[in-house]
Amino acid sequence: SPPGKAMVCFGNMFIELPKAQTKEMLQKDQEHLDEEINTLRKELRVKVNRLFEAQGKPELKGFNLNPMTAEEMKLINRILEG
Repeated sequence: SPPGKAMVCFGNMFIELPKAQTKEMLQKDQEHLDEEINTLRKELRVKVNRLFEAQGKPELKGFNLNPMTAEEMKLINRILEG
């Protein structure tokens, strides 16, 4: 492929696009996926709490924790490495 271009797979077809456009598309897709994942996690917590309440069980401890971001993980790793 020519310089400044990238081959991108859409379904069963490859298309050559400028690298900048490809990078922007991938970043937008990743942001959208991250939002969807966070929404599903929040909904899951509510559903699990309702299920436990219906079963007469106590609420799970630590279930409302949030995952660390990539930046937080980098900082933790830096601290652990010394």
